[in-house]
Order: sequence, then structure tokens, then C-alpha cells
Amino acid sequence: MAKRPTTTQPPAAPRKPGRPTSAKPRPKKTAAAPQASPPPRPEPKSAPQPEKLRFSPPPPPSGEVSREMIETLSMNLAKAAMTAQAAIAEAALSQADRPAALSPDPFNVGPAMTQVMTGLASRPDKLFAAQADLFNRYLDLWAGATRQAAGETPPPAPADKRFKDPAWSENPMFDVMRRSYLITADWMNGLVSSVEDVDPRTKRRAEFFTKLLTDAFSPSNFLASNPVALKAMAETNGESLVKGMQNFAADLERGMGKLKISQADYGRFEVGVNVATAPGKVVWRDELFELIQYDPATDGQRAIPLLIFPPWINKFYILDLQPENSMIRWLSAQGFTVFVCSWVNPDRDKADWNFDQYLEKGIHRAVEKALEQTGAERLNTVGYCIGGTLLGAALAHAAASDDGRINAATFFAAQHDFAEAGDLLLFTDEHWLAEIEKQMDAAGGVLPGAAMADTFNALRANDLIWSFFVSNYLMGKDPPAFDLLFWNADQTRMPKALHLNYLRSMYGQNLLTKGEFEIGGIKADLSKVTIPLYFQASREDHIAPMNSVYRSARAFSNADVTLTLAGSGHIAGVVNPPSARKYQHWLNPALPATLAEWQAGAEERPGSWWEHWAGWLHDRSGGWVAARDPEKGAFPPLESAPGSYVKVKS
Repeated sequence: MAKRPTTTQPPAAPRKPGRPTSAKPRPKKTAAAPQASPPPRPEPKSAPQPEKLRFSPPPPPSGEVSREMIETLSMNLAKAAMTAQAAIAEAALSQADRPAALSPDPFNVGPAMTQVMTGLASRPDKLFAAQADLFNRYLDLWAGATRQAAGETPPPAPADKRFKDPAWSENPMFDVMRRSYLITADWMNGLVSSVEDVDPRTKRRAEFFTKLLTDAFSPSNFLASNPVALKAMAETNGESLVKGMQNFAADLERGMGKLKISQADYGRFEVGVNVATAPGKVVWRDELFELIQYDPATDGQRAIPLLIFPPWINKFYILDLQPENSMIRWLSAQGFTVFVCSWVNPDRDKADWNFDQYLEKGIHRAVEKALEQTGAERLNTVGYCIGGTLLGAALAHAAASDDGRINAATFFAAQHDFAEAGDLLLFTDEHWLAEIEKQMDAAGGVLPGAAMADTFNALRANDLIWSFFVSNYLMGKDPPAFDLLFWNADQTRMPKALHLNYLRSMYGQNLLTKGEFEIGGIKADLSKVTIPLYFQASREDHIAPMNSVYRSARAFSNADVTLTLAGSGHIAGVVNPPSARKYQHWLNPALPATLAEWQAGAEERPGSWWEHWAGWLHDRSGGWVAARDPEKGAFPPLESAPGSYVKVKS
């Protein structure tokens, strides 16, 4: 069975001629008479400078050493091919007796593309103009290639990090290949986007999957057309490709016959050892969550404690990765009593659990136990992503029930109005939901953790799929030791009833904002919420787009809402400690009709938004009390943070 090598491969230095780095040359046969050794080659006067390296390796030496190099390269290429073939054969055998989980077209792309092509065919003048445009682009490309061959410096190619290595521009053949691909991909995506008289969601589906297709066919994704990978293969006598195919085989084995691309060196991290290490205690545990109270970092704490509800799609320690970027540690250092609801990784026994259970046995019970533990009468809450969607519905339920235990609430990248929820809307039509339901039934009533990860990866395929495909397999590099990507791969399962209800009610019908979403026996009306609210959105968020979060903030029409727009995306926009001095944020006390109006009047500030939020939170957290020791609360500690639930693997 294939195993991923555990040693870290150092960066390859330029190979000296005649010094194979991989398989040893086969032993020479004993000759009757001694053979003269080849004359020694003079050493180069100075080592080649990295900036002067070109794709073509230096000419190989002649004689016996050259033969050894060729043998080594041939042996490594054969080894790489055999490793890949064996892995593919083993994967095929492991999948042979498994029924296909999805239809040949689970995303219903075929009908969408048919409508788009019909729309294009109905406008032959537009199609002809598009073809002429493509021809003219290629004429310009060929003319530029001719001038480049004559010694003229070519214009810079469009910025694209897939082609940032100088090898793409140093060799004219690869430069033309890159430019040709970018022209064709841009033309194809633009052609689909230009179609008229097609339902907007159908058109967006066609655009999304056309982009996936053009991304997949990038020349950077193939060994023969990637000069950087070819250079690595030449410099290591094929060892990089052997390592890459070993990585490929290990990922196939890890995915039990399906390719599960490694995004991080998973062996470098362990929950509770070098991630999720903020000190604290589990003070309550039941069948749905563990309640963690963190140790104080100050002599005094604010009277009103803070309870965080992370998304149950992921594990809570995104807020406690390393000490230097841990929001939990930072909040404790600001003088807040911090609680976190660590959701259970649900299994088949919770297949029928829905929003009602997550409200009563989750939100309400966690609030109750945190108040009992501290003796406080009210607390402040945070909801992140889908945890914020649930928290918003819970606030509406509390308003209808005259429940005043929640004093103020904060939402990180959370949606309540799903009218403009971005590309995830493409994964929520009934055709796809029927396929998801089959997948959950086959898994015993839960959505496997990998399924949601695959969806999120597809939203950023170049960053989360193809970049690792190239690095791990074509270049033979070890995945990086990156805590965030380790967390990203540590997915959780989701109960069937809850997940289907979420996709249909929120993404499909937008019931929460319409006041038609039923939870806990009432229809949640966000306009009834009157407590102070703080919304954080991220400018480049592809999961909770900033416009969607903005619409959600305005849906709480009778609340005192503060909104901050942060730089970066769904994770880095939230997890951005002030000490990092990264990105920026924008503030505007008003909340006009559109995000564009809000941005036009917003003030840009450098760095993290955390300090602005902490000031808002301090103003709504009461006076100071003696620091609360988790071991001296109403509940005896069950174990140390991060608890047991977060360690359960899917």
C-alpha cells in the first residue's frame, strides 16, 4: 500500500553534471582487463547564479557518467510510471464493487449549457463577431511571437500566479503556449457570459462550470506543458516525478480509491498539542456539544461573558490555531470571559436532527449553562458562518418568546438573506439536492465531511485543487506545514434533515428573511430583534459574499446594527490578529440601501478590525468583576480544553 514519504524534501539545488540524485546506477560487469577512467572534467570557475538559470539543463557530459545519468533518469521515469499504474489499478479495484453515488451530470450542467448554446445560435451575428475576435487575438499572438523570435522584448503576459515562474517567459515555446491558453480561456468564458435571454441562474451555472473546465485544461496542470515541472524533473534525474507519483498513490489510498489531494502536512499538527492549545476547561458536555470555558488572562473580567457559536460544518479551532493568531487567546487577554460551543461530529444517530434540536439543545442550552457557570444574568454571543445563521434565527425566537438572556450579538461572515449568496446557490437546485440526499442515505443519514470540502474547493479550484495537484504530483513537493489548511481538511459530518432543510429553506427559498422560516414552533421574524448587533463581512469572501452579509445586516431592520468590512476572505478576513498588521477594514456608521452606497461613505483603516469590535464589545459587557476560574464555577470541569468532540475524525 502506498505511503506518503514523511521526510521533508529540501529545495533542489542546481544539479551538477554527472551526479545522479536518485536511483543508483546499475553495477558494472567485471572486465578481464582494467579500463581507463574517463579524463576528469575541469571544475567550473564559479557556480551558476539562480537568476541566470534557464529551462534547458546544461549539455550532458560524454562517456560513462552520461550513460549513468540516462540510466538513472530512465529508471526513475519507469518507477514513476509503475507507481502511478499500480495506484490507479488498486483504486479501480477498490471502487469496483461500489455503486455510483451520483448521476453522470449531478450538477445539471447539460441543460444549462444547452440553453446557453441555443441562445448563442439564435444570434449568429454575435457568434461570428466572437469568432472574428478570437482570430484577431491569435493574429496578434503570432505577430508578437514573430517579433520575439527576431529579438524584440515581448509585452508582459497577463498577471496569473499559475504562470509566475520565469520559466514560462524565458522559453518562447512555453510563453506562446501560456498566452494561447489565456486567450482561449478568456474568450470561452467571455462568450458564455455574453449570452442573452437565458435565466440568470442557468447562465451562472454555465459560467461557473465553463470556468472550472478552462481552469482544468491549463497547461500548468500537465507535465509535458509545464516548464517548471520539466525543469525539476531534469535537475533531479526524474526523482521529483517519482516522489510526485508516490504522493499521488498515497492520496488515492487515503481517499480509499478516490483522489483526496493533500493540502497540508497533516502529520505536523495535532489538536490539543500544537493547534487548539488555549488553556481552559470543558465545563459541560451533552449529546450535541461540549461547553469550553477558557482560563482568564487578566486579573479582572467584564461582568457579561461571551459565548461563541462556531459553524458545525467545521471545527471551532479556526479561532484557536496558534497562540499568535488565536482569537480566543486575544479575547481572553482583553478581559472577556470566553466560552465556546464545540459541536459534536454527528453520526447516524442524529440523521433526523433539525434546526429545532440545534436551537433547543444547542443555542438555548449553551446559553443556560454558561450563565449557570458564571452566575451572570445575561451574556453576549458570536455566530460564525452557519453558526451565525442559526444564532440569527435564535434571536428572532428569543424576541418572540420575551427571552432577554442574550444582551448583544456579533456575526462573523454570516448570512440571513440568501438572495445574493454567491456560487453556492449553484449547488442547491432540486436536481443536485436529490443527488446529495442519495449520498447521505448511502452514508447512513449524514453528509460525509469530504463532500462539503469538495464543494468549497470547487469554488476556488485554482487555489485549492490545481495548485496542490501541480506541487504535490508534478513537482514532487511535500504539502506545506500550514495550520489553516490542516484545519480546512479536518471536516465534520452533517445530519441529513438539518442539512437539507438548510439548503432548501435558506439557499433555495430564502425563508428566514421573508419571515417564513419555522423554528422552535414560531416563524422567525428578524425585524423583531432589537438588541445591538455587530456584523463583520469580508471583501473577498466566496462563501458568504459581502453583499449577502450586507443584505443580512439590513434584514434586522429594528436593531442597532454596526457593520465592518474587512479585507481578504472567509477565513483570513476573520482570523486577522492586530499583531499581524495585515489587510485593512472599512467603517461606516450608516447602513444605506446598498453596499455600494455604504462603501462610498466608508472610512478605510489599516490592519485588523478586532480592536474596533473589542471596543464595541467592551461598551456592551458591563463593569469589571474578579477573573473567573473555570475550575471554580457551578460545574466541575470534565477535562481540559479543547475537549474530546473536536478530536473526532470524520
